[in-house]
Amino acid sequence: MGNCCSDEVGHGAGRHSVGPAASVAEAASAAADRFLRSRGAGASTQIELSLSASILGDQQYFSKSNPMVIVYSKSNDGALEEIGRTEVILDSLNPSWNAKINLQYQFEVLQPLVFQIYDIDPQFHDVSEKMLKLEEQQFLGEAICNLSEVVTKQNRLLTLKLGVSKHNLPNSSKFGELTVQAEESAGSKALMEMVFHCSDLEIKDLLSKSDPFLLISRISENGTPVPVCKTEVRKNDLNPKWKPVILNLQQIGSKEKPLVIECFNFSSNGKHDLVGKIVKSVAELENMYHSQDGENFFVPASTAHDCHSKEVLKSQVYVEKYHENNRHTFLDYISAGCQLNLMVAIDYTASNGNPRLPDSLHYIDPSGRPNAYQRVILEIGDILQYYDPAKRFPSWGYGARPIDGPVSHCFNLNGSTYHPEVEGIQGIMSAYISALHNVSLAGPTLFGPLISTATATASQSLTTNQQKYFILLIVTDGVVTDFQETIDAIIKASDFPLSIVVVGVGGADFKEMEFLDPNKGGRLESSTGRVASRDVIQFAPMKDVHGMCFS
Repeated sequence: MGNCCSDEVGHGAGRHSVGPAASVAEAASAAADRFLRSRGAGASTQIELSLSASILGDQQYFSKSNPMVIVYSKSNDGALEEIGRTEVILDSLNPSWNAKINLQYQFEVLQPLVFQIYDIDPQFHDVSEKMLKLEEQQFLGEAICNLSEVVTKQNRLLTLKLGVSKHNLPNSSKFGELTVQAEESAGSKALMEMVFHCSDLEIKDLLSKSDPFLLISRISENGTPVPVCKTEVRKNDLNPKWKPVILNLQQIGSKEKPLVIECFNFSSNGKHDLVGKIVKSVAELENMYHSQDGENFFVPASTAHDCHSKEVLKSQVYVEKYHENNRHTFLDYISAGCQLNLMVAIDYTASNGNPRLPDSLHYIDPSGRPNAYQRVILEIGDILQYYDPAKRFPSWGYGARPIDGPVSHCFNLNGSTYHPEVEGIQGIMSAYISALHNVSLAGPTLFGPLISTATATASQSLTTNQQKYFILLIVTDGVVTDFQETIDAIIKASDFPLSIVVVGVGGADFKEMEFLDPNKGGRLESSTGRVASRDVIQFAPMKDVHGMCFS
C-alpha cells in the first residue's frame, strides 16, 4: 500500500468537512472504522496537555507554595510510569504551568492518568526538575482521570478535584483543583502526499527485470534509520511509478530533517537487494517536485577504504507529485459534536450451556469473576462509553425463547416492549443477567434480524440530522446459520452510520465466520447483486480482541 502513514487518507479524511454540515458517514471513516481495524496504533494522535491549578493547599506557614506537577500513566496492575514534569512555579497557590506534557492518545485504549502536585523546598530551586527527589518534597494533592475524559469534554478541558491517596496528610488540608486541557499537536494533522518514480534502474535478477520498492526511513538521534513508510512492489519494472506515499509531520519530526529513501529489489526470501538510495528532507523533495529534476541514486562504494565514500549511479528518482494538506482527525469529529453510540447484542442460544452450571459461557460466578460475555462488554464498553454523553445503550439478546412466546432473534434485554436502551455499562450487565432468568436458551444463531434492527436505529438518526455514529457489538459462541440474510443486512447497513464488531467467545471453530470480514474473506454480495458501499464489519475471536485492541 502506498498509504503507509494511516488509512484515514485512503478514506478521504483529509478532505472531509467538520461541523454541522459534515455527514455522519464521513465521520465514520475517521472514527469508528479506524476503531474496527485498530491493532495497537488505531485512531491515535499526539496530544499536548496544559495544566493549571487553583486554591492549592498552603503547606508552609510563612510563604505560598512552590508547586510542580508530575504526570504518570497507570497500568492495569496499578503501576505508575512517569510521562513528564512541569517546571516549578514560585510562590503561587493558583499556578499555570508553561511546560506541556506530551503523550500519544489512542482511541481504542483506556489511558488512566495520575497527576501529583508537590511543593518544592526552596533549597532545591537550583536543581533541575528532572533531578528532584519527590520524597524530599511536600505532597500537595493528587487527581486521576482517563485521557478520553479530557478529550471528549467541551474545549477538551477538564477540572479535577485534588485529593490524597496513600499520602498521609491531615484531614484539614486544602487541596484545591487541577485543570487539564488537551490540544492536538499540529504535526498530527499535517500530511504530505508524494508520488515517486524512477528511471533506468539496475537489473538485479538474472532471468527477469527487477521488482523494486521504496523504503523511507527517518534518522534517529543516534544516527540509525527508523522505517516509517514502504511502497508496494512493482513487478518486472526498471522505470517504476508507485502509488502515493503519505507521511505526516509527526512521523518525521520536521520538513527539514533528512529522510533515507532506499530502493530495493524484492526477494521472496526477505533478503532484498539494495538498488540505490538518496538522503533528502521533505523540503528538498518538495523542491525536486517543483524543479522536476531527478536525483541520482548512490550506493556505498564497495572498493573504497573510506566508509563515507559512495558510488553514484545513473538510476534516478523523481518526485512526480507533492501535495500538503491538513487532515481532520478523530478528535475533530468528536469536538464537532459527533457521538459514538454503542449497541450490544448477546447470544442466548442453547450451545452456551446451562447458565446454572460452571461450564456454561453464561455462568455467573458468585465470586464476581466476569464470564466471557461480561469481559467483552466491559472491555469494549469501558472505552466507548466516554464518547456517548447520554450513556444510554440499546441492548438486545437473540436465539432465546421468552417465557410466554416463540424463539426470538432480537429481543430487548431490559424486558421492555418498545425501548431497548439501558443506563450505562452496568445497566447492560444487569439487563444481561436479568434476561438469563427470564428466557430459555434455544437457537439457531441468526444475525440478520439484529443487524436490520440496528440499521433502523442508525437510519432514524440520519432523518433527524443527529451527529451520531453507531457501533453494534455482537457477542456469539457459534457460527451464523442465516448466511445470505446476514450478508444482505450488512450490505444495507453500509449505507448508514453503523459499523459492526462481532466477537466470538468459547471454543467453537469460528473459521467460517471470517466470510463476514472482507479483510479476511472475499467480497460480500447481496442476493440482488449489490456490494457494500464501504467495509462495515469485523470479526475476531475473543483471544484476538483481548490484548490487541484493548490492552
